[in-house]
Amino acid sequence: MFRFGVLGAANITPRALVYPCIDEPRAQIYAVAARDRQRATAFAHHHHIPEVLDSYAQLVEFAPLDAIYNPLHITAHHDWTLRALAAGKHVLCEKSLASNAEEARAMAEAAEQHQRVLMDAYHYRYHPLFLRAREIYAARLLGDIQHIDAAFHIPVKPDGGIRMDYRLGGGVTMDIGCYPISWVRHISGEEPEVLDAQAEVGPKDVDVYMTCRLRLPSGVTATTSGDMRPGIERRAYLHITGSEGSLLVDNPLVPQNGHDLQLTLRGHTTHEQFARRSTYGYQLDAFLDAVQHGHSLYTDGWDGVKQMQVIDAVYQAAGLPLRGM
Repeated sequence: MFRFGVLGAANITPRALVYPCIDEPRAQIYAVAARDRQRATAFAHHHHIPEVLDSYAQLVEFAPLDAIYNPLHITAHHDWTLRALAAGKHVLCEKSLASNAEEARAMAEAAEQHQRVLMDAYHYRYHPLFLRAREIYAARLLGDIQHIDAAFHIPVKPDGGIRMDYRLGGGVTMDIGCYPISWVRHISGEEPEVLDAQAEVGPKDVDVYMTCRLRLPSGVTATTSGDMRPGIERRAYLHITGSEGSLLVDNPLVPQNGHDLQLTLRGHTTHEQFARRSTYGYQLDAFLDAVQHGHSLYTDGWDGVKQMQVIDAVYQAAGLPLRGM
């Protein structure tokens, strides 16, 4: 049995790992630690986790564990991931992988040095919906690709916790707008140049809205936007236009909550739907296959470095400081 330890008792953990492990006979969450032991104990009791440890340090060193899940605030990803890798643990780390590309590079190098798996938790990338969209793009069914438009907008309360705190890696581009950037990178298989970016700032240095224009080496242009302003309409889509038609992916983020792949070629539109199994379940499969069978990952540590290089460039283009600086 493959055993995970969990850092903290984050709200994302049940969806991202607890429930997928329930459906996965190869894996279980074996231990948890939080800054507040009482909270960790309640979390463990509710989710039937056998061990509660006193500290993050004790957890990453805990011998029975094979891997650490790191859903802490983004500025804690670098240090605790490095400590877990040095302790011989594989790491599934929530996005964004690090505060900036320099930190992400140190993490990817450490994973390589210690011969451990480091996964950047962009769970959507492993779902059949996105695999099919990527297949359509790569097969050139749309002809010459002209433009990619991607957006993820979701309202967040003004007191929205870590998303609104620069010191904790806050900002819409780190937590929400990172997805459209990733969709552009992964649907195209190319690394974009940031042409310009415009931000609306809420708390000091914290972007609550960010839009940017990108250009791929192939000449394809792209626009992305992330928005967490209160009262906005929820949106998550990826739209690609080409000389022969268009592809609209509605809800590439969490297709288990409903989705549509709409392909229009020469005026004729078809719709495709895929398994409603959770993206997080597919992500867990990929992580275990990488650890146990040496399979490659779409979102390994080095891909995380490339992702953070784009995010860094977006912040620089918008005139905002890099996170963690």
